Amino acid sequence: MALSDEEDLDIKKYLRGENKGLKAVKDKKLRGQLTVREELYSQSAKAAAKVEKWLLPSEGGYLETEGLEKSWRIKQENIVHEVDILSSRKAFDIVLPDLGPYVLDYTSNGHYMLVGGRRGHLAMMDVMSMNLIKEFQVRETIRDVKFLHNDQFFAAAQKKYSYIYNKVGTEIHCLKENLFPLSLQFLQNYFLLVSINKYGQLLYQDTTTGEIVGHHRTGLGRCDVMNANPFNSVIALGHNSGKVTLWKPTSANPLVKMLCHHGPIAALAFHNNGHLMATAGMDHKIKLWDLRKFEAVHTFKGHAKTLDFSQRGLLAMASGSLIKIWRDDSGNSDYQLYMSHRMLKGYQVGEVRFRPYEDVLGFGHSTGISSILVPGSGEPNFDTFVANPFETSKQRREKEVHALLDKLQPEMIMMDQTKIGGLKSGSRAEEGKSKEGREAEMDAALAAAKGEKRKKKTKGRSKPSKIEKKKKETVIKAKRPFIEERVKEEEKRKKQKVSEMQLPLALQRFARSS
Repeated sequence: MALSDEEDLDIKKYLRGENKGLKAVKDKKLRGQLTVREELYSQSAKAAAKVEKWLLPSEGGYLETEGLEKSWRIKQENIVHEVDILSSRKAFDIVLPDLGPYVLDYTSNGHYMLVGGRRGHLAMMDVMSMNLIKEFQVRETIRDVKFLHNDQFFAAAQKKYSYIYNKVGTEIHCLKENLFPLSLQFLQNYFLLVSINKYGQLLYQDTTTGEIVGHHRTGLGRCDVMNANPFNSVIALGHNSGKVTLWKPTSANPLVKMLCHHGPIAALAFHNNGHLMATAGMDHKIKLWDLRKFEAVHTFKGHAKTLDFSQRGLLAMASGSLIKIWRDDSGNSDYQLYMSHRMLKGYQVGEVRFRPYEDVLGFGHSTGISSILVPGSGEPNFDTFVANPFETSKQRREKEVHALLDKLQPEMIMMDQTKIGGLKSGSRAEEGKSKEGREAEMDAALAAAKGEKRKKKTKGRSKPSKIEKKKKETVIKAKRPFIEERVKEEEKRKKQKVSEMQLPLALQRFARSS
């Protein structure tokens, strides 16, 4: 039965990568098992697409305008007035003028919000019921806050060290390995807490064992701009030289160095697909980069102190007291202004964060924390096995156990994740056949060269020594292209062997020995 284009796209969304081809597998039993597994994967993708069609009918809606009306002219008061009562409660302003400016973070399911004030104020609240869970004063400078694998633990980058607290505010750990941290990130699938300090030192620490997985010196000075690619967990750092460097824990040198701006990097963010990166520089330019080609797709004039992508691809930015949200209407990374919101004069927005699975944008500013409604920003359908906003304590415990069992090793972090599970293009049998064919061709060429008839020449040119010398030169000339081809193949094989040895430690045992 022929599938429509829409159904084909839905099925591709659930496939576990492209089929690499199984002709290269020499073992017949293994090839049969992999064939059956690929068929099961395709069947499960079709079933998941069918379930999505019938059981997940919710679609994200955006602000719709008529005629000459512009969506960015619609104010928050009008939006709050038109939505239902429960949705109107999601837009709020909490004024805390003495302890700011504030930074904030959400859990992966969007149920809880963590806020940290520069003057030592830490608080956690349930944003679904708007209840305060815990707040306390650490009496120390707080530069960043980050939830760990769930709402039970969170980390705070304080004046000298990073600290880990539990939900009730009890200090669990003091991480003294990285002095004066400025920014934090947590890689959920790897249970890695990443921090960058004012000396430009990048630290990866395993939160399950406490082990230091990676400690690298960037060599580019102070850095406080850091973000993680949600697709491959590669860490991006923005430096004062205008460069963006991409890192993984097992590499002492950056994977990629990009000169993105002619001035310090102010902010950067990643799209959920992992291919699009937004950067803002002090040169008053905002750029969108395609990480598959490492080229700038679009360049816009403007300044932003903070950036963030929503689950549906909206881009939020803030500078001073003005917040702008851009939207890609065409799907070609051609972003246009979608919404704007201006705070009271004097408010300085420090950080913006979209709330997962809700059409809400939260931000911390110099006098507290606020949130606004952004229609179409959140994913309308959630998978309870990935993130459940309504999970119970039993479900949370079970999910934590499953996450620990499915924990990935740090060596699995790489730029191109399609290398994992890939197969070599040619088998040994095919290599043997091609080698035999080349030898037969060379033998035929040598036989033709030896059997070539030569004209007899006068004046001493037909001496036996001259004739023998000409024969040898003809044979060497016929053999030369085959020898050059063989040398090129040997060099290629050596390079391939070196690249296999550079695989992550967790994958080196799968590398085929020569």
